[in-house]
Amino acid sequence: MGLIGFLIVGLIAGFLARLVVPGKDDFGILGTLVLGLVGSFVGGTLASLLSDGPAELGAAGIIGSIVGAIIALVVYNAVTGRKKRV
Repeated sequence: MGLIGFLIVGLIAGFLARLVVPGKDDFGILGTLVLGLVGSFVGGTLASLLSDGPAELGAAGIIGSIVGAIIALVVYNAVTGRKKRV
């Protein structure tokens, strides 16, 4: 996957993660893109840890990117104290 494809997958993954995780996020398009790219690396790392191959930092496909972006967004909200449950 080329750089443009990687950016498009990151943007889609970040957007879908923001749809799945409840609450309002004021990231904008650049923040959504970064969330998706971080999610892609998180998803790729989790996939390599769950498979028989060596653990390495790499990009994931669209499903792994979405799952990774959801995990990254939940962790970000927990660390920053945003969206506290009542």
